[in-house]
Amino acid sequence: MKNFILLFILPFIIFSCNSKKQEPLKKETKKQDTTKVLAKTVVFNQDKANYLYHFAYNCIDQEYPNKLNQVIGDASYLKTPQELHPAFYGCFDWHSSVHGHWTLVNLLIEFPEFEHKEAILKKLAANITKQNIEKEVAYFNDVHNKTFERTYGWAWLLKLAESLNEYETENGKKMAKDLAPLTKLIEDKFIIFLEKINYPIRVGEHPNTAFGMSFALDYAKKYNKTLETVIKKKAKDFYYTDENCPLSWEPGGFDFLSPCLEEAALMLKVLPEEEYNIWLSKFMPGFTTNPSQHIFPVEVVDKTDGKMAHLDGLNFSRAWCLFEIGKALNNNKMIALANTHFNASYNKMDSGAYAGSHWLASFAAYALKAGKE
Repeated sequence: MKNFILLFILPFIIFSCNSKKQEPLKKETKKQDTTKVLAKTVVFNQDKANYLYHFAYNCIDQEYPNKLNQVIGDASYLKTPQELHPAFYGCFDWHSSVHGHWTLVNLLIEFPEFEHKEAILKKLAANITKQNIEKEVAYFNDVHNKTFERTYGWAWLLKLAESLNEYETENGKKMAKDLAPLTKLIEDKFIIFLEKINYPIRVGEHPNTAFGMSFALDYAKKYNKTLETVIKKKAKDFYYTDENCPLSWEPGGFDFLSPCLEEAALMLKVLPEEEYNIWLSKFMPGFTTNPSQHIFPVEVVDKTDGKMAHLDGLNFSRAWCLFEIGKALNNNKMIALANTHFNASYNKMDSGAYAGSHWLASFAAYALKAGKE
């Protein structure tokens, strides 16, 4: 009889214990409050400029460690990074060097009297010279390296050219002129590539076609109408009929781009407003109504791992896409989510790990520019 009573009472005791264990659920409310703090509006001010500049400034002439990503045709290709790429040999790899230069140029554009202006100009002028760019062009024309940096590095090179054209000083004009042969070559390569590729590349890393086309389109709208036409046509060919982008599949473990948001940001630049709104409602249903239910900031576990460090970049690239789309649609929820993503990684950049420090300042700076009032 005692055993029967014990068996009868035991489930109630277990239930009572489990109920007590569930009390800490109140902590979830505090976590949500933290998210609200993270949504604090970011501003591109002098303090941020001073914080960001040293990342790019220190690495654009740091030759090692270095990842060359080259195809070796024979023993003569075995040269130092600076011998191969006299303009863009620093910051671990070619594309990071290019957007490191972009970062410094844009700090000078945003803050014309920046306290480190002269030191920055000295480094930029040493790298972007007529002779150095001629060697960069020769590398891109090499039979074994014609697709080098396609299309991620190409897109950043056009961004750099765009910014140098907008930096209307004697220094800016000279560097834009010196860079021009490589700029023209990349424009031509972009056109040739887009005219022959039949399918988009939807990954969250360098080859993503929506990202490359979006950056290139910003440049093309100002300086190359043929490239603009090709990009707009290809964007519609690739993406116009897309629906229900699988945001729940994001992020991939090594992503620094959001395939869904990069595509949405590109189509914002391609379609008229009314048509874009219809397209977006099909492409990401419900996203504009409550975007924070679909994506949230990500965290890097190991900042010394170059691939894992990509996720800090994802927070920044998501932020700039959300800023661009949110401002265009006058959607404050998207803008708040952009701020949340930016703040989630901004104060974690200076970890001392070169895996992230050689490139993340560029992503943070681009997000700040996109979020400007």
